[in-house]
Amino acid sequence: MAELSAARWRVTSVGEDATMEIAADDLAPSQGTRNSSVRPLERTEEQRALGQLRFEVVVDGWRFELIAERADRARLRERAHRTSSAGTAGAVTGVRAQIPGRVVTVSVAPGDIVERGQRLLSVEAMKMENEILAPRAGTITRVDVEPGDRIELGDELVTIG
Repeated sequence: MAELSAARWRVTSVGEDATMEIAADDLAPSQGTRNSSVRPLERTEEQRALGQLRFEVVVDGWRFELIAERADRARLRERAHRTSSAGTAGAVTGVRAQIPGRVVTVSVAPGDIVERGQRLLSVEAMKMENEILAPRAGTITRVDVEPGDRIELGDELVTIG
């Protein structure tokens, strides 16, 4: 389980987001009262890479699965992946680094046609390899990194036209 600390966290349940102050004790496994409990759940590789935590919360017999991630990281991730909701044809999308690290592989080159969710490159950060996926379909117009490059938060990596 990831290290927990008091902070502002974004909690998602059934697609509904809420940002709230949560103390580390609130996220730790517990039996709670006799009508409630909190239990950590296994995370997917994607959730691990995004720093997200999963919990099962039972309150008065109602069971909820929650995904929690630091609110500041969630905002940054959304900004890095934001695309306009309408008319992305012809629009240019810059894919930026969500975390600092070292580029391990680059899977695309200028002129390549990519689909949404396709692997663009991978970045090693905190001894983990993180895949950077295409936020939308399009044609790669520019690749600003190559294997071995050090990147910082917010650096532009790839441009999709």
